[in-house]
Formats: sequence, C-alpha cells, structure tokens
Amino acid sequence: MARTGRRGGAVWVAMGVAVLCAAASAQHYASSARPFASNIVMPQGRPASRDAAGPVRVTDVTADVVILEQAATTTLEIGLENPTGSRQEAELVVPVPQGAAVRSFTFQGTAKEPSAEVLPKGEAARAYEQIVAKVRDPAMLEFLGYALIRSSVFPVEARGKQRVRLTYEHLLAADGDRIDYVLPRSESLDYAVPWMIAVQITSKRPISTLYSPSHKLEVKRPDASTASARVQGQAASEPGPFRLSYLLDGGSVSASLLAYPDPKVGGGYFLLLAGLPVAHPAAAEPVKREVTLVLDRSGSMNGGKLEQVREAAQQIVAGLKDGETFNILSYNEAVERFAQKPVVKTKESEAAAREYLRSVTSRGGTNIHDALVEALRQEAPREGVLPVVLFLTDGLPTVGETSEVAIRDVASKGNPHKRRIFTFGVGVDVNTPLLERLASETRGSATFALPGEDVEAKVARVYQHLAGPLLTSPDLQTVDEGGQPAPARVRDVVPAVLPDLFDGDQVVLLGRYVGEKPLCFFLTGDYLGRARRFRFSFDLAGATTRNSFVPRLWATRKIAVLVDAIRQLGADHDRMALASAGPAYPKMKELVDEIVRLSMEFGVLTEYTAFLAREGTDLSRPDEVRAAATENFINRAVRSRSGVGSVNQSLNSVAQQQQSSLNPRNAYYDPSMNAVTFSNVQQVNDRAFYQRGNRWVDSQALQQKGEAAPDRVVQFGSEEFRRLALRLAEEGRPGTISLRGDILMVLDGETVLISGAR
Repeated sequence: MARTGRRGGAVWVAMGVAVLCAAASAQHYASSARPFASNIVMPQGRPASRDAAGPVRVTDVTADVVILEQAATTTLEIGLENPTGSRQEAELVVPVPQGAAVRSFTFQGTAKEPSAEVLPKGEAARAYEQIVAKVRDPAMLEFLGYALIRSSVFPVEARGKQRVRLTYEHLLAADGDRIDYVLPRSESLDYAVPWMIAVQITSKRPISTLYSPSHKLEVKRPDASTASARVQGQAASEPGPFRLSYLLDGGSVSASLLAYPDPKVGGGYFLLLAGLPVAHPAAAEPVKREVTLVLDRSGSMNGGKLEQVREAAQQIVAGLKDGETFNILSYNEAVERFAQKPVVKTKESEAAAREYLRSVTSRGGTNIHDALVEALRQEAPREGVLPVVLFLTDGLPTVGETSEVAIRDVASKGNPHKRRIFTFGVGVDVNTPLLERLASETRGSATFALPGEDVEAKVARVYQHLAGPLLTSPDLQTVDEGGQPAPARVRDVVPAVLPDLFDGDQVVLLGRYVGEKPLCFFLTGDYLGRARRFRFSFDLAGATTRNSFVPRLWATRKIAVLVDAIRQLGADHDRMALASAGPAYPKMKELVDEIVRLSMEFGVLTEYTAFLAREGTDLSRPDEVRAAATENFINRAVRSRSGVGSVNQSLNSVAQQQQSSLNPRNAYYDPSMNAVTFSNVQQVNDRAFYQRGNRWVDSQALQQKGEAAPDRVVQFGSEEFRRLALRLAEEGRPGTISLRGDILMVLDGETVLISGAR
C-alpha cells in the first residue's frame, strides 16, 4: 500500500502505487476484497452508508489543485461529522482519473498508520458494485469508469468531527495547446456539500486563457506563465464535476475544439474556445478608442442619479489614453453637444469636459431617438480607431420619435461608421428589449442598474473592460481543408456575431457540425490595428459523449436567442399583428415550438417554460404544452416592455445569451426579482430527467409515450442491470442510472424501467 510520505517522497509513493497496481492486477485484487467499513465516505457523491441510523457526514471540502506543466497535484481536505452518540468507523473512497497515484493520506486520531491504495478502472467498478449492492443506493454508479482510491479504516468519535487530508497526483490529458483537468463530483441536485476549489497553474509557455464549462471562476493572472482560479461564491455549492481547460499561448490567437457526437444531427455539437496572446509584439500600436458619452438629463434623472453619472463620465474621460478622442452628448427633449466632433483628450479638453458636466442639469422629457441619431452621425473616426458609444437612460422615449421599431432601426440602418453601442438602463422605467437590441446590433452589451444600485460603479465596470482592444470586428468563416468556403459544415452557431475582443477576453462559440471530416475555420479581424487572418483545423476523432456539457450549453444559448426574437416581436408593428392573429401568428408559433422542444430535450428551463417541471404537466401532450408556453410568452415576453417585470427578463436574457458555464439548477430571476431554482429536473450526462412522484423520467420517454407502460423492466442489482451499468459507463453515461427511485429511460429505441433502487 502507498503510505503517508513527505513531498520529497512523491516519486517513491507514485512508484509504490504502480507496483501495487501491477501486482494486485495479477492476483485479481484479493486485498481489495476485504469488507468495507460500516460508513463509506465519498466526498464527491451523495452519502452511501450501511448504517442508515447515523452515518458519518461530509460537512465541507477544500480542494487545492497545483498544476505544473501537465502534472496535477490535488489535495482534498474533507470535513467529517459523527452525529451519533457512539464512535464510528469510516472508510474513504475517492473516484479519481486513471493513472492517479496517492502521495499522502492523513487524518486526526490515534488509529494505526493511515494508508490508501489505488484501484484501477476494472477493480474500481467491482468495488462500486459491491457498495451499491449492500446499500441498495445507485449513487456511486455515477463514477463507474473512474479509478478509485480506497483508504484504511479510521475512527470518528461520538458527536465528534474529523479532518481528513488526501493528496493524489496524475498527468493531465492534452489536446494540442489545450490541457484539461477534471475533478469528479456528483451531478445530483440533492448534493449540497460546499466545495472551496482553488487552482494554481504554472507553465513554461505563456497561458492564453482559462475556461470552466462547469463552474464560474474568479481568475487572476500575476504574469504570463502563471494563473490562479477560484470557484466563485454560490458556485461552490453547485453540483457536477469541476472541469477546467486552459490554452497555451502559441504567439497568436490560440484555439481548441471540444466536440460531442450526435447522429441525430448528422454530426454533433462543438464548442470553440479561443484566447488571445498574453504578450503583444513590441512594435504593435495599441488600438485607440473614440468614446462618445450620451447622458440622459431628463427630469427623472434629478438628484443622486445625475451626480453618479457625472462622476462616471469624469472618470471615463480621465482614463482615456494619449491620442484617444471623446465627446459628450446630453439629452432631454433636445440634444446638446460638448463638442461638434470628438476631440483629442488633453489636459485642456479634460478640464473643459469637467466644466461641461458640472453645467448639466436635469429637466424635461426623453428623446432617445434624436440622441442616438446625433451620436451615430458624427464624422467617421480616424483609421484604426474603435468607436464606442456609452448610451445611458432612465426612462422610456417620451419626446420626438417614440416608436420602438424606428429607434431600433437607427442602430441597424443609421450607423454608417459601425459605432459600438453599450447601453445602460437606470431604474425600471426603461424599455429593456429596446436597450438590448441597440447593443446586440452593434457588438455592444446592455447593462441594467436597479433602484438603489450604484450607477457609477456599473458604468465604470463596463468601461474598464473596454480598455485595450486587441481584435476588433472579428469574423469566423468555415472552410474546407483547401481553404474554400464550406458554410454547410456548421449550423446554428451562437453567437452569430462575435464581439470585439479586449485584453483578457476569450471566445466561447457553440454550434452544430455536420459530417466527420476535420472542421476548419478562418478567424479574421483587425488585430492590434492590422488586418489579420488566423487558420484553425480540428480533428473530430476526439468527439466524445463525455463532453455532454457542449450540447447543453449550446441549447441554453440557442433558447436565449429564440426568446430574444419573441421579445422583439413586442415592438410596434409585430405587436399589432400578434393582437389580431394571437397564438396562430406564424413567427410566434415557429419560435415557441423550437423553444419548447429544446427545453424538454435538454432540461433547460426559463421563466416561460418553468411549468414543464410541474408534476401535473403532461409532456406527452404537445399541443397543450405549446399553448401554455405561448400564453406565457405573449403575457410576459411580448407585452412586458418596462418595469421590474421587464428588467428581470433582460437580466435573465443577457445572462443566458452569454452563458459559458452550466446552470444545473436552472436558476433565474422571477418578475419580482426573486431567485428561482429547480430540484425536480435533473441534467445528468447527456440526458434530462423529470421527476414524477418516485420516478425519474427521461425527457425522450415523456415525449414519446408519457408515463405509459415501459417496453422492458430491469431490476436493480440484477445481472442485466450490471451489464447495463457497464455499457453506460463505456458510453460516458453512468450517471443516468444513479438517480434515487425508479428510472424510466429510452435505450435503443425502447423505454426501459429500472426498478428496485433505494
């Protein structure tokens, strides 16, 4: 057995484990056949204990990961608690990637010297089966396919606590310039143990970008070759394996592809991850900006709001770099200019801008149309300059042209110099779909400040992000291996238009691919002020169902795009057509049908489709489901244009359209700005399950047969069940039979009921 060793003994431990594995393999792991302790502690999974009256519980886990080149050292510190009045024996089992080696294992207490052994995939599978058979709980089947670390037995005193520390090492998989790390954890929504996860990466080559499809990260970059990442706030309690990928800097734009195969779409789904180089050529001239501030000075801005906006504007002007230009427009029913055209930032112009801002007072109505026209009709910016408009309002258009469509058309048809519009809605009396569309039409973004929020801070955060434009007007073109256009190779790519990329940005682009030949792309744009073209080619041989997060992220963003299209139907002309045609309006019917289909298939819920999770909703009655969804969309997405109930939709929409990590609990804001989550829709591996009583039903089964009698029944624990579990593990889907209760799922075209689990 591998035993506790100092850091300097890591090589000895790794070699010892390797010898152990080789010898034990020849003896069919007779040593691991010893009975498991009465309490099995698996920090990554739901509790599985033979002593149901008083199991040892996991209270918290701290995971520290250190990655040096491709070698990862993972240290888990696990908090345990014994709620019973008697001493409990416990045993730690930890699913780990293949090739993992124990470096150290320690715990508090006076028991014999602690030890741990590594069981590789085959023996680990038998160990999982042994535990599952005894406790009649399928939870651990989720980890079939992983190796297993099994510890010695240690005590947890009566009503006491224990800290266990386990360190293991393994070599990370690499795909070109992308290196992937996975920390196995349960996808079950009833798993609520907080995990504080921190990763430190050191590399000889510069690190281009870090990305996690599973958890939101806080990333720090002290220098080009080191990076640290920490799971943010509430994400510490989110279920699912922790996944982290990072790209190494190749001297220009770095890119990699993660693919999921799906014969139903004639190929599969892909996620393109791209990052910018950390160091820029010494001779490269940074892209300069032209910033136009458009400030609402209507009567409703009186008081603290106007003062915050003044302060934000002064900070923005002060933060401009030498040679950059700016202008300030303020508007109520009329539009006033600081200057007739953008001026170069100097000490004199900055002082004049401060004086102008002090003179701005709030009164009158809100002429959004004319303010936007004046901002966009300014003379063309200098060659190589990125023109940016920061457009702020706290109200609805009340003066001049008030048509939502007409104002929307200014951004799409009246923007000859392709100025980027970043909109800010202050308070809740704003037309949120309009502000979203003005931004999305121009590679900008929409931000909303609720009553009581700091407007100055929100404007400053967006502006700070706009420092250092690196790649502007990016465009991705699909080509064949000979470099000729091949648009038919990909479909439904989101986002359809790439945003400008600033220092620290990354591209997370999702879509569907057709065929099995390599995917090739040209990425073009102005890189550091010079037109460039980057070519990428990706082999699809690495496509795997283990990348199940890819189609779910794609579906999430696709649904957001479709929902936005419905919200835009609420603008003037479509709203009148909707009023006369109702649910039969062709545009509405097409959009709702696709949203409902994607929501059901992938288990991705929004405030409009949340009723799909209700116990009484019969998903096998498509007409009733679509009718209910249509009513929600008309009442909320179409008719609600302003107020809290519109702001919440925009916050949900913006988050969903930009979503790069999974949202397993389907969290969103309701019309009262309360956070809503779900525990009866389970996204696991590449399937979605809906809870109906004590049964989890595959969405495919619900759509095909509802809750009709299954074609086949498989008893939990039977030989047939064991074969099924091993098959699903090979396919990367073992989690689909790890849910508690009966499971109805579609396999090979038939509905199968798995019955008898706890």
